[in-house]
Amino acid sequence: MRYTIVMTGASRGIGRAAAQALSRRAPDAHLLVVVRDASGRGPAGWLGEVEGQVSQGTADLGSRSGVRAAVAEITDRLDQGSLPPLRAFVGNAGVQYTDAQTVTPEGLEATFAVNVLANHLFVRLLWDRFSAPSRIVLTAGDTHFGDLRHNLGMVPGPAWRSPRVLARPGAFAPSGTATAGRTAYATSKLAVIHLVHEYARRLPAGVEAVAYNPGFVPATGLARDAGRAARVAVRYVLPALTLTPLATGPRTAGRRLADIVLGAVRAPSGSYVDRDRAAPSSPESYDAHREAELWAVLEEFCTY
Repeated sequence: MRYTIVMTGASRGIGRAAAQALSRRAPDAHLLVVVRDASGRGPAGWLGEVEGQVSQGTADLGSRSGVRAAVAEITDRLDQGSLPPLRAFVGNAGVQYTDAQTVTPEGLEATFAVNVLANHLFVRLLWDRFSAPSRIVLTAGDTHFGDLRHNLGMVPGPAWRSPRVLARPGAFAPSGTATAGRTAYATSKLAVIHLVHEYARRLPAGVEAVAYNPGFVPATGLARDAGRAARVAVRYVLPALTLTPLATGPRTAGRRLADIVLGAVRAPSGSYVDRDRAAPSSPESYDAHREAELWAVLEEFCTY
């Protein structure tokens, strides 16, 4: 039976490798890749030209109106029958800035807007369009642990605040520093796990939500806004760590993401998949009060 997978963050790195794996391994799936830039040949050019199997939508994930427009196009196609039933959403897009004061056109802190709110808006707008069995997969990360073992000393741990504070610039002081930017990133990945836990409580039967941790994956483009020295290290030095257990290459991480989307990894709804198996996330990530508050605040942002 034909079905649709909607995916963000497929233009490079882990997402690109995952999209390529999905296009090869799921011949019954139509992969709809949501990209920011519609120029060039689009995803079919780098996924391999497969007639009827790949298409693209466009959205600035930092804009709620942009996400709504993208989802409206998707739902129109579902209603018209030009897309088969929706069976998966993969929220892989993510950003990390060199500060915590970069804002979206709507005045929200950009890390939170893209890494958390955009995922939630996609899921909520598609909520009643998923055909069971379906799976929602959001990319999280080691950074939410906040310790040397998981972060290799490169990223500070999360610093949780009220979601209303996290959504605005200046949540982490001094907000103009790279440390604040990395803290915002780690905190957004903790929020993703909180969100997946809340989805597991609320999603209808037959629709699952899973958080995926690819581990440390150098050379994915995540540090493209960092300083020159950091960019050189990420591009030319840190990839050598993929020869050790400390890091994972994009191709392997992408294959594992595809495994989760296709249900090849045993992971009940609400699970945290650490690389290739379900595992506990950090003790801090299990907090029903935070999760309910995050849901409530995101729902408010989704209404305007």
